[in-house]
Amino acid sequence: MFTLGIETSCDETAAAVLADERRLLANIIYSQAGLHSKYGGVVPEIASRNHLKKLPFIIKEALERAEVDISQIDLVGATYGPGLVGPLLVGLSAAKGIAYALKRPLVGVNHLEGHIFAHYLEYPQGPPPLLALLVSGGHTNLIRVERYGDYRTIGRTRDDAAGEAFDKVGKLIGIDYPAGAAIDRLSKEGDPEAIALPRPMLNTGYDFSFAGLKTAMAYFLKEHRAKREDVAASFQRAVVDVLVAKTLRAAAEFKIKKIAAVGGVAANSELRARFRREAEALGLEIYFPSSILCTDNAAMIAAAARFKYEELGQEDPMTLSPEPSLELSHTR
Repeated sequence: MFTLGIETSCDETAAAVLADERRLLANIIYSQAGLHSKYGGVVPEIASRNHLKKLPFIIKEALERAEVDISQIDLVGATYGPGLVGPLLVGLSAAKGIAYALKRPLVGVNHLEGHIFAHYLEYPQGPPPLLALLVSGGHTNLIRVERYGDYRTIGRTRDDAAGEAFDKVGKLIGIDYPAGAAIDRLSKEGDPEAIALPRPMLNTGYDFSFAGLKTAMAYFLKEHRAKREDVAASFQRAVVDVLVAKTLRAAAEFKIKKIAAVGGVAANSELRARFRREAEALGLEIYFPSSILCTDNAAMIAAAARFKYEELGQEDPMTLSPEPSLELSHTR
């Protein structure tokens, strides 16, 4: 069974071809980061137009890389939310057109569920129940995964997501969008104890808040001089402290032995090192997708679509619309 996955929820244009359950034949990602860096963030109109321009070629490249003709595609999956409405509309419309022309089923995929399926793709030996920390530019969520397709969100960001805070602090010290990877590299040369920063909501529930942390750093830099390396290291340490502490506390409360960290920020080297050290000391299993599957990609969308169609019997109508504010909930 060949599944074509399409992902255009933000500023990555992506297409993938999956054979059967987990055999990934092609995963093509085109990043628009260079187009948006001068604006300090994603400009929805620019993103939409660029998706429209690039997506046909990305799909063609994915099929060629997989050595699969489009007529062989059995299922088409696409992200329909959450995300920016214009980019979502481009990818979903393309998926509808292909499914309609081929007379194949269409499955709409929740982008957040897609990130959980990055874990599904790479770790068949780590099935649910598990606790997923979904941490990216737009989302910071703690999710109890009872089984694939059955989710309970126990914590979410109340303001800035962790990745968004990385980008804003990066801007303060002259790092172009997206800043996460650059701050990670820079922090290796800095002192994480150089600047005393708050750990927002560290011991309060499972929700997250990083806007105040960004503001604290902005006020500090107005009044003090500091090396960029120390700023990067101190900020990153504060974010990692919160993410790790809340996740491990939730795992203990809900008696969950497996943790999957997914999303773009899950590629952060300090987060990975801390989780491995502290989770393993507690006898917990910790999983991270490979870096290419942490970022927005279509492989995870294809895997989720195949599972939802084959295991849950989901098939969506051609009237399916983008849902920019889509939540992650029980199986539809």
